[in-house]
Amino acid sequence: MKRLCMAVMAMCVLLSCTEKKEEATLSGLMKSDFVSEVQGKPTALYVLKNQNGAEACVTNWGGRLVSVMVPDKDGKMTDVVLGYDNIQQYVDNPNNNYGGLIGRYGNRIAHGKFSLDGNDYQLPLNNNGHCLHGGPNGYHTVVWDAKQVNDQTVELTYLSKDGEAGFPGNLNVKVTYTLTNDNAVDIKYEATTDKPTVVNLTNHSYFNLSGVPGSQILDHSIMINADTYVPVDETLIPTGVLEDVAGTPMDLRQPVAVGAHIDEPFEQLVRGKGYDHNWVLNNNCDMNVLAAKAVSAKSGIGLEVYTNEPGIQFYAGNAMAKAGDKGKLGVVYPHRGALCLETQHYPDSPNQPNFPSVVLRPGEKYFSECLYKFTVEK
Repeated sequence: MKRLCMAVMAMCVLLSCTEKKEEATLSGLMKSDFVSEVQGKPTALYVLKNQNGAEACVTNWGGRLVSVMVPDKDGKMTDVVLGYDNIQQYVDNPNNNYGGLIGRYGNRIAHGKFSLDGNDYQLPLNNNGHCLHGGPNGYHTVVWDAKQVNDQTVELTYLSKDGEAGFPGNLNVKVTYTLTNDNAVDIKYEATTDKPTVVNLTNHSYFNLSGVPGSQILDHSIMINADTYVPVDETLIPTGVLEDVAGTPMDLRQPVAVGAHIDEPFEQLVRGKGYDHNWVLNNNCDMNVLAAKAVSAKSGIGLEVYTNEPGIQFYAGNAMAKAGDKGKLGVVYPHRGALCLETQHYPDSPNQPNFPSVVLRPGEKYFSECLYKFTVEK
């Protein structure tokens, strides 16, 4: 009996030694905290790594970019996006939008209404009597099908059914996240439809480049390569007339601190409670032309944005809870604790005939690309 007990104990020791303890990601996330089932579909965390040791983590719940680890000016790896530690926090706070894939229509559609080919459509209202980001159950709240292609790429697919959130057409969507070897997160969006519809996809990552968790971004510099912007009414719907940035706080053609003019009594800033506007890019939809750039002098981390889209929404976290939202590693996110640079068509384009079209028809292919490239400014 004594020998049997010793043999059993030895076996237990052997098994415990061979059990592999789960390792956290570079950003401190545990993959097991994202393994669940939501809406009857499995969720997970996909970890991307490049040859430089940078890391990006994506969950298929909402297609969300959960973390991005890149080096600061001292070589310290730093997480530059806001998010949560586990899948349950995302599910419990769906409309905080952290890192989410936004669709079928990013930004606002006035009164949730538009007409296409003589047919009228009504969308859900979730923002000042308008439809924002596809409504409360937009693409940022659905479980995408995911396939990790290699160490640096994950593909997400989703069938948005005809009539979902009031939009016409079965829309087949594919979004590809790639962490490139020059420390960029490359996001490619593709879609096809079987009925005429409207499409405007984007990513809603909240960036704080400082390396100081829980800090504000008012000291970040911001540059947007745009001579004009899209002014809005009191409910943040475009007036339909583009205006020059020259001589206004909306002139961001040269780097300026986010906080330098954000609280000035300029009508557009008052309406947005700060920067929450779409700029008309000078890039002529050319991916090789810099669209925007943010930099934190604290960390030396810069964020360059490139896109084939005609516009970019710069949002300075004006509606982030002043009481704070508890994010990754228990950090409390403050008011204006991050900025968003969402590449897209202009808000309310389906109702604005002078804006570039967002209509997608059968036989056509929607393609949009956004490159978030992280640099080190010495």
